[in-house]
Amino acid sequence: MDNPPIKLSVQNLTLRFGGITALDDVSFDVRQGEILALIGPNGAGKTSCINSIGGFYRPQSGRIYLDGRDITRLPPYQRAKLGLSRTFQNIALYTNATTLDNLMAARHIHMRSSLLGEAIFWGMAQREEIKHRRVVEEIIDFLEMQAIRKSVVGKLGYGLRKRVELGRALALEPSLLLLDEPMAGMNVEEKEDMARFILDIHERRGVTIVLIEHDMGLVMDIAQRIVVLDFGRKIAEGTPQEIRTNQAVINAYLGQAE
Repeated sequence: MDNPPIKLSVQNLTLRFGGITALDDVSFDVRQGEILALIGPNGAGKTSCINSIGGFYRPQSGRIYLDGRDITRLPPYQRAKLGLSRTFQNIALYTNATTLDNLMAARHIHMRSSLLGEAIFWGMAQREEIKHRRVVEEIIDFLEMQAIRKSVVGKLGYGLRKRVELGRALALEPSLLLLDEPMAGMNVEEKEDMARFILDIHERRGVTIVLIEHDMGLVMDIAQRIVVLDFGRKIAEGTPQEIRTNQAVINAYLGQAE
């Protein structure tokens, strides 16, 4: 069977902050419809890599391609229009707004009505609002957030806020989803729920996923391939079975024996 097409291609990415090299000539591909995990010890460059793919950091060299299109210099909102969405390591929500309002805010890139158009053609704008509301309500049902749809996000528990952020990322209708530690700080039950939602997004919605996660048991369970970073360099790439027994990975996590 032929391999699926390449969804995301990261080529020779180098990112520096002053004298610190966060990414050093990092390359990897993500194929359409797969879950790829990006792992490594603290400070390995994982979030720097995700931030470069998302457009929040601009690497000094290297290229990033989405569906064959060079997006290296595109701003984040243009990448979102091309189907790239993400969650953040530190939750970035409108804490004074409700769950529903947070998800509706993410629909702005799909909205066509201008302020003038809304004033002149109120009925057209209203129909568009109904259409976007329908998408958001479906996501609320999908992520089992009916009970908190009208709740102010800032008053929700940490695990629920993480779920709202995932819902907001889905509201962009991504074909590629970047998840930066989606289960950090969660209890066991919340982690199990989030893992189930990630698998459902992948299987039922056909979304390609790049995942950063420190829970190695979970990574080994849900990722199809794994890329390992250490001190900004890629040190391994392969299936969970291959990564589990890779000596360079073991040394990076446990330290080289004297």
